[in-house]
Amino acid sequence: MRRMRVFQLGTLMVASALVAVMLLSGPAFAISNGEPDAGRHPYVGLIVFDDAPGHPAWRCSGSLISPRVVLCAGHCTNGAVAARVWFDEVVQGNPDYPYGGPSAVEVEEIYTMPGYQSPYAPGLPGFITHDVGILILSKPVHMDEYGELPSEGLVDTLPVMTDVDLVGYGVQEMHRGGGQPYWYGLRNRFYAPAQLIASEYILSDEFLMLTANPARGKGGISFGDSGGPVLLGGTNTILGVNSFVNSYECTGVTYSCRVDTADVLEWIYTEFGDLID
Repeated sequence: MRRMRVFQLGTLMVASALVAVMLLSGPAFAISNGEPDAGRHPYVGLIVFDDAPGHPAWRCSGSLISPRVVLCAGHCTNGAVAARVWFDEVVQGNPDYPYGGPSAVEVEEIYTMPGYQSPYAPGLPGFITHDVGILILSKPVHMDEYGELPSEGLVDTLPVMTDVDLVGYGVQEMHRGGGQPYWYGLRNRFYAPAQLIASEYILSDEFLMLTANPARGKGGISFGDSGGPVLLGGTNTILGVNSFVNSYECTGVTYSCRVDTADVLEWIYTEFGDLID
């Protein structure tokens, strides 16, 4: 399966999932330059996907947008045969991970948006397209608040440097020295502020471009944060789902697939509207 390694095209890397050995025994991970979520976004969960029955293969993050519907990235759902979600803020040390158990919610149905491809052409803008996925849970998860889908075209109304919030369970810090650098951290939900940095560029019709510069007090997405939400700052409105980064260091610029486009919203409401309204 492609998700069992870091995708790379030139300097572009999908910010998702890790090999099975990392799921089972390797270092754990969180939003880069972030801080513990501290209950801010309880509707964001950690998802483990199986590439064969009983075989956990990669992990992502995702947002509960109604009691049974989780929004995540297409490169997370693509190729998966089963999945389960933890909504606990602290998953580190959970003995059920990654196989399920009473602390996890099993996924009943997995969908990848029609038109998803990665890669479909070399470089930008052909690295990835339609990077959106939906999970239907086997039972409802009731919360006081869920992630909220945006109005169509909302991102086009936002000025450059609009504040956004990143949430996920991906890698947090890179260890350097004494050999090959590696990512590590806690398998917990983290949060970090970021900003929109471009309104019109080669991918702007489909992707958000975000800051990822710790030196300026901003966070970024890292491996394992794929599918987690990019929220309009201080709200539960989901502007996009974390998609890819432009370097192994996860600094500089990160990209998230827009959820406010007509085709994404039409697919979600047409196929799953009865579970959302």
